[in-house]
Amino acid sequence: MAKPKNVVVVGAGIIGASIAWHLARQGAAVTVVAEKSGGVATPASFAWINASWGNPEFYFRFRRYAMEGWQRLAKELPDIGVNWCGSICWDMSLEDMETYTTQYGRWGYGIRRINGDDVAAQEPYLSQVPDIALRIAEEGVVEPVAAAQRMLAGAQARGARLLYGANAGALLQEGNRITGVATTFGAMQADHVVLAAGAGAAALAKTAGVTLPIETPPGLIVHSKPTEKRLNGLVLAPELHMRQTAEGRIIAGADFGGRDPGEDPQAAADGLFTKLKTMLKGADDLALDFLTVGYRPTPKDGFPVIGKVETHEGLSVAVTHSGVTLAPAIGLLLSKEILSGKPEERLAPFRLSRFAE
Repeated sequence: MAKPKNVVVVGAGIIGASIAWHLARQGAAVTVVAEKSGGVATPASFAWINASWGNPEFYFRFRRYAMEGWQRLAKELPDIGVNWCGSICWDMSLEDMETYTTQYGRWGYGIRRINGDDVAAQEPYLSQVPDIALRIAEEGVVEPVAAAQRMLAGAQARGARLLYGANAGALLQEGNRITGVATTFGAMQADHVVLAAGAGAAALAKTAGVTLPIETPPGLIVHSKPTEKRLNGLVLAPELHMRQTAEGRIIAGADFGGRDPGEDPQAAADGLFTKLKTMLKGADDLALDFLTVGYRPTPKDGFPVIGKVETHEGLSVAVTHSGVTLAPAIGLLLSKEILSGKPEERLAPFRLSRFAE
């Protein structure tokens, strides 16, 4: 019987957790190296599962495939907590709404126009409703840290080692082959290393001479104290995207990724939370609990970087600003590629080598 492939995954956010789960499920010997369970950027995610507006068809298809992956994960890990609550959006012009509806409807997305009465029936706590909005019933949410931790627990039950507090400082290499990771817990040898460390991936890749062309824009999200049920699904209004979490918090950003809070995050959070309260009926008792500022790892062309690094044997990367939606697809496809040694065709558009062309 062949010896299991020894894979070190750097990062325990939603992407690293998915990769670890899928590798362990296929019999790999997995070690996860991370600052903490649930990652650094994942707790600051809006956690919207979608194949939404503004993407070319090839990326829409990949995101739709990833959404189907969440349905698969919910069967593999029934308590992972996916909620297909749907969305209502009117954060664009009427012309863009028409384009969105026509184009994505043609591609098979479940999108339809609704009127103000429909919006009010779906979200009765909204104090302001538009005349026209779009309803996408198949979109959903997940609580990102809980989902990541569930996948990590699943991987651990299949033999994975979870090393938290073991910060990765450098990649180990012999010639053009990556042989492991130097960490605060010592050197971790590996047959294969996966960088899924979000904004921290670029610095780690650089230690082996690999350049990841990513930016890390900050995004402010406000989190209310838990409250009674006020939102049934995702609400995407102009300058305010919001949803209610499983524990009853209403979280919101100026858009789903949050925006740069500037030099005074607390003041920006207070202003955003005031706007949130004006959007809801009877919200005088709604209180801000805390804010998060997440640094989203965003490749410079806007699309994910996923797959083996062609210039270095034994190294793969998974870096994207859309981690929650894409996590199941990245975990499944990348684990298959690592363990089989064969390129996954679905990952072809997302290789790092595209930046060298």
